[in-house]
Amino acid sequence: MFAAADWMVIAAYLLVVIAGGWWFMPRHTETSRDYFLAGGTVPAWLAAVSVLSATQSAATFLGGPDYGYRGDYTYVASNLGGLVGALFVARVLIPRFYALEATTVYELLTQRFSARATRWAGGMFLLGRVLAGGARVYLAAIALAMVVSGRVDTAGIVFASGALLLVSFLFTFVGGLKSVLWNDLVQFVIYLGAAIGVLVFLRLSIPASDAQLIAGLTHAPGGVDKLRLIDLSLDPAKPFTLLAIMTGVALLYIGNAGLDQDTTQRLLACPDAKTGARGLYLSVLATVPVVTIFVTIGVLLYVFYQRPDLMGGQVPQVAQQFAGQKINIFMHFILTEVPPGLRGLVTVGVTAAAVATTNSALNAMSSVLVQDFYRPWREARGGAGERHYVIAGRLGMGGVGVAMFAMAVLSYYWQQTSDMPLLEFALQVMVFAYAGLLGVYFTALFTDRGTSGSVIAALLAGFVAVLLLQPAIARVIGLPPVLAALSFPYQLCLGTLVAMIVCAVPSGKAARAQPAMARA
Repeated sequence: MFAAADWMVIAAYLLVVIAGGWWFMPRHTETSRDYFLAGGTVPAWLAAVSVLSATQSAATFLGGPDYGYRGDYTYVASNLGGLVGALFVARVLIPRFYALEATTVYELLTQRFSARATRWAGGMFLLGRVLAGGARVYLAAIALAMVVSGRVDTAGIVFASGALLLVSFLFTFVGGLKSVLWNDLVQFVIYLGAAIGVLVFLRLSIPASDAQLIAGLTHAPGGVDKLRLIDLSLDPAKPFTLLAIMTGVALLYIGNAGLDQDTTQRLLACPDAKTGARGLYLSVLATVPVVTIFVTIGVLLYVFYQRPDLMGGQVPQVAQQFAGQKINIFMHFILTEVPPGLRGLVTVGVTAAAVATTNSALNAMSSVLVQDFYRPWREARGGAGERHYVIAGRLGMGGVGVAMFAMAVLSYYWQQTSDMPLLEFALQVMVFAYAGLLGVYFTALFTDRGTSGSVIAALLAGFVAVLLLQPAIARVIGLPPVLAALSFPYQLCLGTLVAMIVCAVPSGKAARAQPAMARA
């Protein structure tokens, strides 16, 4: 299926990433701060690129076109919620993290409550990141499985997931976050270049003029506006209405940028809080054109496969070929319509997206394991030199890599039982851990209430609340139809509210001991 030109592109990609890995690898990584925060020397622009690379990933590379093919541009508008979330994180959370000289975002809870609360929050992050990271690996594995076998099955997902995790592990094993950051830049350039290449080729493959395209997409069959940007409806089942964006999506971004070590670690690696905040703002602004490119690919795929009136009377037939594989329309186009060379570039593009996301997740999870769990345990027993914790971090990455691999395989079966679009699936998985974390942090920041015990209860309550709102479970336990059909932004809102109420019930000694933190 691949031509010689495709294999040449793949070989060139491998040479670039190997050379880049060697060039950017720090020659001396002596302390855990060097390994997990790149010594605090990261400029704002590099932090922005790395955040963008980590948050877009294969979820955008495959999910963006999938969403555009099925729907419209309302996902692009979700960046309004991202801006709201970024303002909160930059003005409220990042300054506190820098004031504490924190290596992980969960250390704030040690001052506000106790080390026990920090460990539980870190544990919830690890659970959530394994779920979300494994799901993202699965999305990229879809593309690689299609390349290898032309279809998506269990064996292909197992092989592709294992290969992606192994490559990601090797990237970050020696150099830690500094290697991750610079390789993120390389991977981002590759996958964005691949997307632009596909967009140009796809547009040239459609004979309709720009004016005809705009008219045909604005008035699509069934009265659908494929170019709609803002959805003002109040339907709770829709994930990207304006109301959902300004509430649940904004909360999702606060959780991702401010409470998820995978993302926040990059912002904490800057020299100071202002630089970290600037990096966050830059990443939000840069996300808009990137997401627009991928959604536009999906919209043009809709024209290519579904609109003979805009394609000169004929469109390729794909329905029979994709029975049971509804999520692979973009990769089907790549493997059947794109010329050699560009096909290989897209394959390495989605691989680059996966590697950029996965290697950072491995480093972030390892930092929480070491800094919030292993280091306190070890220091209570006599401590060890900094080099010891660097080695522990490398071993920790191996453990979380195995967990992410298991989740990637599980995601294959999970997603096959749902008609949920690929992008929504990736975002939905993240909600489980964020609900409890958001409820706990809002309580810690804006009230004088809560104890270590209520923190633990709130983390569990947020997770369980989101779990019970999953459509299949909600119907079984008899929840009202409106709750059984809630989209993920509203699930996050309810889960966060439940967690905050649970966390704020007691006004324990720990809360009264730190009133300044709550009112700062």
